Amino acid sequence: MNIAIFSPSQNPYSETFIQAHKNHLKDNVFYYYGSKGYIKLEGQDRLVPKALEWRYRIIRKLNNYSFIYINEQEILTSLKKNAIDVVLIEYGTHAHELLSLLKSSDLAVVVHFHGYDASVYKTITKCESYKDIFSFATKIIAVSLKMKKMLLVLGCPKDKLVYNVYGPQREFEAIQPKFSKKQFVGIGRFTDKKAPYYTIMAFKEVAHKHPDALLLLAGDGVLLNMCKNIVKYYGLENQVQFLGVISPKRYRQILEESLAFVQHSIRAKNGDMEGTPLAVLEASVAGLPVISTNHAGIPDVIEHGETGLLCKEHDVSAMANNMMQVLNDITYAQQLGNNGKQHILKHYSVARHIKNLQDILEEASKV
Repeated sequence: MNIAIFSPSQNPYSETFIQAHKNHLKDNVFYYYGSKGYIKLEGQDRLVPKALEWRYRIIRKLNNYSFIYINEQEILTSLKKNAIDVVLIEYGTHAHELLSLLKSSDLAVVVHFHGYDASVYKTITKCESYKDIFSFATKIIAVSLKMKKMLLVLGCPKDKLVYNVYGPQREFEAIQPKFSKKQFVGIGRFTDKKAPYYTIMAFKEVAHKHPDALLLLAGDGVLLNMCKNIVKYYGLENQVQFLGVISPKRYRQILEESLAFVQHSIRAKNGDMEGTPLAVLEASVAGLPVISTNHAGIPDVIEHGETGLLCKEHDVSAMANNMMQVLNDITYAQQLGNNGKQHILKHYSVARHIKNLQDILEEASKV
């Protein structure tokens, strides 16, 4: 089977789930990236021979077509040349943008929703509630049970909708945490839905009783400077460290020495929500307890009191209490972490995720 994956951008560091699709699906994968009119094929300098490109340019000019016509014809020719059997579109928004191209391809199309594309109010409205996507697509993938319900409410046919949560990268399975430091770690973009300021506020209550405790926050984003100001205001500069964007290898090293993973996810004012955060899955399969919120797909994969500790969104005091529990009882932290590793390996491994996705694509290609 020949699979074409379409993604809005090439290999962004925060979208390792898309890289997992590209690298681990079996058969032949062709990775197309870029926005409408500017799509390229990874590993190829040109989509079509130069002579054919000039032919499309002449046709466009003679018929006064949009500039996008050239790239669309190049993509259609490339899909035909590579004998593509099925198309996987990353993000509902990208599928909406490429709808005319997808229809012209006459191929089976699977649309993979990830988070904001199924939750941000303006995005859903702009995409006309995805009514054309739901009608046209062969299969629709949701990565959390909450997202699945939301897509059903929007009108996605039940028989097309499939739940398939991500799986953490295999390298995280090998981590054996030492619980050697009173250290909490969080990683991700500094955005409203991840509410890193709430994590800092919760840690403030912890730091008062444990002045030797540390909070490490990795990532970048629009709220980073605000969070730095909060830390300065609270006088926590010696206990809260901002690491910036770090490599997966460095992140795994930090997980190995830390006590727990922390992330206070919320639904943002604009509606933005997580899917199922990959960082949560990675930390859990690494053997750390996850301290987070009952948000989106997090309670699907983290069992409160068994593999982690969850609280309501915006409940800073409850999150602080959960952090205190693992600080005060390392044995309990180890128990939660070990339970989490076994739970993720059994139910949410990347092998399971890729196999399910492979099955979905194969089924779609036969429709």
